Amino acid sequence: MSDYMEYKGFLGTVEYSSIDNLLCGEVAGIQGLIMYHGDNLADLKRDFESAVDHYLLCCKEEGKMPQMPCYGELNVKISPGIHKLLHVYALKNSKTQNEAVEDALRLYITA
Repeated sequence: MSDYMEYKGFLGTVEYSSIDNLLCGEVAGIQGLIMYHGDNLADLKRDFESAVDHYLLCCKEEGKMPQMPCYGELNVKISPGIHKLLHVYALKNSKTQNEAVEDALRLYITA
C-alpha cells in the first residue's frame, strides 16, 4: 500500500526504494514523470513540494496550463444499459446524471 502527500492540489506517492535506500515518489495522475526523493519524510515532502513548484513554474514560463489531476471533470464509459438506468434514476430523483453519479461514487468510496 502506498501513502500520499498533497500539495497545491497535487498528490504524490510515498514509497521506499530498497535499491537506493531512499524514500521516493512521483506526482500521481498527470502525464509525464515528476519524481522526487529524500532520506527521511521531511526531505521527501520538501522535494515533492519543490518538484510541484518547479512544474508549475515551467508551465508558467512556457505559457501552458498545468495539468491538474483532480479538477472535477471525469469522463467514464459505461454500457448503454447502465446509462439508461442512470438516466431513469436521475429523472425519478430530480437529479442530473452527474449528481447521481457523484452520489453513487461518494457512497461507494466512503463505505
